[in-house]
Amino acid sequence: TTAAALERFTVNFTITNLPYSADLENPDSARFKATQKVMNTLLDRLLKESSIGPVFQGCETTDFRPGSDRDQTRVDAVCTYSKEPWAAPLDRVGLYHQGSNSTRGITQLGPYSLHKDSLYVNG
Repeated sequence: TTAAALERFTVNFTITNLPYSADLENPDSARFKATQKVMNTLLDRLLKESSIGPVFQGCETTDFRPGSDRDQTRVDAVCTYSKEPWAAPLDRVGLYHQGSNSTRGITQLGPYSLHKDSLYVNG
């Protein structure tokens, strides 16, 4: 048997109760690393419970950016899944709706409040 190809997709959203600061720009800063670890854990938990759970490999938060006001932080993550022959193709729209349902209508991810119009799932 051949190993399944790993495929990636991006997830982007805005947190409304995490004030953006310059140390979130620096991947070597303690704040970046701590926030990245929390985001990765929350996204992994969310996606393991979704329809891609059986083939889901994990997410890596790659970037934090300033939101539209100083209390907001935009989050970019790259998530990976194995493209198994028996698995349905990635359904970005379905994944978006499952993410929406699992975050109370895109309002909550763990301790964080989300901007309800900020979730994007891209293949």
